[in-house]
Amino acid sequence: MNIRMLFGRGRRERELDEEINAHLAMAIRERIARGEEPQAAELAAQREFGNRALIQETTRDMWGWSFLAQFLQDARYALRGMRNSPGFTAVAVLSLALGIGANTAIFSLMYTVMLRALPVTHPEQLVELLQKYPGEPRGNGYWTWRSYEHYRDHNHVFSALTGTAIDNRARLQTGDSEPATGVAEYVLGNYFPELGVKPALGRLIGPGHDPASPDGAVAVVSWSLWASRFNRDPGVLGKQILVNDTPAVVIGVAPREFVGLRVNARTDVWLPFRPAMKLALLGRLKPGVTLEQARAEMALLYRFTIEERAAASTDPQIRRMRVEVEPCGAGLSSVRDRIGKPLTVLMAVVAVLLFLACVNIAGMLLARGASRAREMALRLGLGASRGRLVRQMLTESLMLSIAGTLAGAVVAYFGTTVLLRIIDSGREHERIHLEVQPDGGILLFAAGVAILTGLLFGLIPAVNAFRSTPALALRQAGRAVETRLSRLVGKTLLAAQVALSVLLLSTAGLFIAHLSNLNQADLGFRRDHVLLVTLDPSRSGYRAERLSGAYQELLQRIQAIPGVRSASLSAPTPLHGAGASGFGTVEGFEERPEDRRWISISYVAPKYFETLETPLLSGREFDFQDQVNPRVAIISRTLSRHYFAGRNPIGKRITLDHVTLSREPATYEIVGVAEDANYMEIREPEERRIIYLPAFRNERVLAHTFVIRTGVGPWSITGDVRRAVRETAQTISVARITTLSDQIDASIVLERMMAVLSGFFAVLGALLAGIGVYGLLAYTVARRTNEIGIRLALGATPGGVLRMITWEAFIAVAAGLVLGLPMVIWGRTLAAALVQDLTTKTTASFAIGAAAIVAVALLASYIPARRAARVNPMESLRQE
Repeated sequence: MNIRMLFGRGRRERELDEEINAHLAMAIRERIARGEEPQAAELAAQREFGNRALIQETTRDMWGWSFLAQFLQDARYALRGMRNSPGFTAVAVLSLALGIGANTAIFSLMYTVMLRALPVTHPEQLVELLQKYPGEPRGNGYWTWRSYEHYRDHNHVFSALTGTAIDNRARLQTGDSEPATGVAEYVLGNYFPELGVKPALGRLIGPGHDPASPDGAVAVVSWSLWASRFNRDPGVLGKQILVNDTPAVVIGVAPREFVGLRVNARTDVWLPFRPAMKLALLGRLKPGVTLEQARAEMALLYRFTIEERAAASTDPQIRRMRVEVEPCGAGLSSVRDRIGKPLTVLMAVVAVLLFLACVNIAGMLLARGASRAREMALRLGLGASRGRLVRQMLTESLMLSIAGTLAGAVVAYFGTTVLLRIIDSGREHERIHLEVQPDGGILLFAAGVAILTGLLFGLIPAVNAFRSTPALALRQAGRAVETRLSRLVGKTLLAAQVALSVLLLSTAGLFIAHLSNLNQADLGFRRDHVLLVTLDPSRSGYRAERLSGAYQELLQRIQAIPGVRSASLSAPTPLHGAGASGFGTVEGFEERPEDRRWISISYVAPKYFETLETPLLSGREFDFQDQVNPRVAIISRTLSRHYFAGRNPIGKRITLDHVTLSREPATYEIVGVAEDANYMEIREPEERRIIYLPAFRNERVLAHTFVIRTGVGPWSITGDVRRAVRETAQTISVARITTLSDQIDASIVLERMMAVLSGFFAVLGALLAGIGVYGLLAYTVARRTNEIGIRLALGATPGGVLRMITWEAFIAVAAGLVLGLPMVIWGRTLAAALVQDLTTKTTASFAIGAAAIVAVALLASYIPARRAARVNPMESLRQE
């Protein structure tokens, strides 16, 4: 097949016409020369030449690429049809745009987080080593240098083992520029060689830069840092930069595509690893070694780390820790573990939405096809093949799908932007900053969705065109009759839309109820009207005793601000993450090893419990006199119940082993018992044992967040607070201002995202179902116009016809509810497996969803039913 024949087809068409005309003119002249009349000669020459159109078609087939020419013809015809039916086109394209756009937006995040391979050699061979502490999320980044050496020297499953230590808040300074916060990685000497990363400029850190090497003060900068700070200057090699105030000489630039091992952070600079740091470990599997074999061997080797950690800690839970080996060809698993399941749920929701849109448009095309039966019959009667008609119908569907995909690309762009902002709005230390970039995988997904949706919603109209009977359609000339099969197809489509809509509404109800339960949970304090102001005294120049005095004076200034009811200090603040922790010992209490748990430590100032309105069950709050004798403590009710069951803890002593603070054990006198409160998570896996210690102690202050309860809107006093800070402590900067309510919302950002998005998609699905019900019933009424006219002529009343059409719609809706019930049950099971603490026992979400979709369907069926009741019997019968 000559590809040159694909181009210049119009010119060849003109040349063919000229050649045929010349041949006919020559034949006519010859006949006239033999004495025939001109008119008779022309007719005879045309008879002798044969069917001109058939000859042209045969000649075009000889040129090749006829299928493409036919496709272009069908495409042009489809575009004209779309232009001539703007209402239908707008609804169809908008439905597809929302469905395809939502799928593309969610998939782009899933691809970035879970599917996109790292730009390294054989990423499918990479695995990471994770540690799982009982009751806590698994994590990488806590391995010691000794554990690394042991695994490196004794494993038989890895061809290489390497590691990195990541500093998310490194202080970077290049030249005379202002210091900035960036991401620094401290990597082992085999890190870049084993990953197969090549430098864009200079050289990378290699085995010669191992921790024992004297050549340790070197650095490799990222492509983005090289471009932004050094303007892509090749002379960057040999220049000195400061990383956490430590000088390092730049020896190379990493390639543009390599930005580190995490999908949520771009590394700015790489430096040689220091043995005192904790490592994140990853290995490359040997050829032929399976993941299960690696897990089995690491489970044995992990005993070394257990013994190492047990020797340095009194925590009995350490012996219950385990090691996990997971693939990391798409990057380290920290982000996947946090948002992988919510994205999977949302992907399932938008897939259902897209399928619902396809069913909706299929129904609309079926209704539209009722008015085109005569057109299809004429085409068949004039010689068109049924296959040609099917191709035309599928091409029209494909054109709609392409238009919907183009519009969906815009929806996907803005949808992805919104999703990224939502995900990045979490707690400060847990924020997930993702960068979604156009990729071949994402573009392939969008193209595949476009083709698949075109085939899905175009299949039924195409089959209907294939089954068209020319003689019957032409004989019915202007009237339409609905067959039993077409009626069954229409009711099936209607039931399917109802089932899918109920599934979406019920699932959304679960997530919304889950979010409502979290928002209404008793956290042990009042979340409203509390302002949190965090100060940063690190570069203020204040000495410890002066800082303590400044904070006490500032508390008094804030307390005097109009609208402030109470003020205190806290570290950490509720639901802002982990603080210090340790183990407790109480004289006379024998604790079983399996009952031993970490005790969370919070440092609070006087009036803290008053400010948060946390009930003080017994004893007293701290006062400023406690900083002189700081060996006092307030404990939570759970801690009191564990150590002092049935006894009064006031005046008793508890010894605290400050493991995470690297301090010697200290004994505290208990002066109060407070109600339990949530500090780590909004839903604690178990009741946390909390001990509160004075924030002011020995002329030092151990908390830097001011907790301020107001009688007015919290944000309205921020100007006064800033002024008080500026006037009281001029060199101390305000690092962060937020409200307690916003901080709590930031701790459940993924739950809020799922509730809001699933609710939006459910409402959209119900709207699509309503449009679908209307379209299918309009199609039914159009096909049954003659039947309805006969019924009315034989004595049926318009009210009876209205009830008949509405009742039939209700039966189809009821069938959809029955069909949707097992789908809802399956969807609940899947959601409960993916979302922690999701309550699925209630039937309220299904009942509300069913009632909503019944109301929408009946409302949508009213207009076609009323139209059927107004059919004029005489006009209908005149068509017989």
